[in-house]
Amino acid sequence: MPDEEGHPTPAEMDLRTVLHALADPLRFGVIARFLREPEDAERTCAYFQLPVSKSTTSHHFKVMRESGLLRMVDNGNSRSVVLRRKELDTRFPGLLDLVVAERDAHTD
Repeated sequence: MPDEEGHPTPAEMDLRTVLHALADPLRFGVIARFLREPEDAERTCAYFQLPVSKSTTSHHFKVMRESGLLRMVDNGNSRSVVLRRKELDTRFPGLLDLVVAERDAHTD
């Protein structure tokens, strides 16, 4: 059962749900950008400057959180997100490597 903030445990992460989250180009871009960051880097949603409204940005981050890709971190008066890299690598070995390969294949 997901925790009180909606984060699934690694065992609850479903490949189809994760792939659905990654299928959207904006969400894929967020994860691909996280993979350029230091491990355990915390970033605000605004950091990614998605070209959509705040409510749509919130929706995208909710989908990534509920799939297990990201963990929301409460910092008192603000929230940030962290890529669940270790958990994803354990649950779906090689998945994040595929994201990096796809990102690099389409980088000029």
